[in-house]
Amino acid sequence: MECYQVKVDKKSGIKNDSNDWSQEVGNPRYILDLLLSIVNVSVQTVDIVDGLPKVEFGE
Repeated sequence: MECYQVKVDKKSGIKNDSNDWSQEVGNPRYILDLLLSIVNVSVQTVDIVDGLPKVEFGE
């Protein structure tokens, strides 16, 4: 989430704002959709891992 913060570079004064991109592509939900995709993939990954057979390592 830190990479989507609005930041201004101190030396150059350039503003880095992901919201500018969402306006450029005409999708105001751009960042929210990215976050929802991450949550979805995370939940699916947990489900897959939970479904894997248990492996026991013996000595």
